[in-house]
Amino acid sequence: GWREVVAAAAGALQAGGLVAVPTDTVYGVACLAQDSGAVRSIYSLKGRHGGKPLAICLGDVDHLYRYCQVNVPDELLQDLLPGPVTLVLKRSEELNKDLNPFTSLVGVRIPDHPFVRELARACSGPLALTSANVSCQASTLTVAEFQDLWPQLSLIIDGGPIGDDQSPECRLGSTVVDLSVPGKFTIIRPGCALTPTVEILRQKYGLTAEPL
Repeated sequence: GWREVVAAAAGALQAGGLVAVPTDTVYGVACLAQDSGAVRSIYSLKGRHGGKPLAICLGDVDHLYRYCQVNVPDELLQDLLPGPVTLVLKRSEELNKDLNPFTSLVGVRIPDHPFVRELARACSGPLALTSANVSCQASTLTVAEFQDLWPQLSLIIDGGPIGDDQSPECRLGSTVVDLSVPGKFTIIRPGCALTPTVEILRQKYGLTAEPL
């Protein structure tokens, strides 16, 4: 069952492997964020430009305080997470220096998906998480759609189709919002949850939208 799959995936990650996982938006590829070799492997897998940052994935909101400098109310975090949103905050000293070494910020994901949250809890540190596709190609909603990546993955968790594969909106990925400047927010990527995210930030917390 479930526990065995989580244990197998955690074991593969702890051995430095890359694991494909379902999330609440699209399929992702995860590795241990604190494992510099695995982080390099994920860039190689995607053919990704080294200057493009990776997000971290955590199991619970309270873990966020260890890896980020949080300057927004805890209630705001609870309103947006878990969910299809990536929050960009200032990183803490705890985070691997080899992960996004060119920026003082880091994106944080807590997907609203029980498997990936359980997997994050089973690992000693944060996961690095990116979409399961070659850079510049479409996001994937089934494991068959990223078959070209299978040979480089230690494990593939098939959670079935995510959303409607005929709907372009389902491939948008998470809404990415920068909250690193007090009192302000910047939408870095509109993603699939733009309208409710902006409503919460503007109306409930009075934050001001800044242009990118």
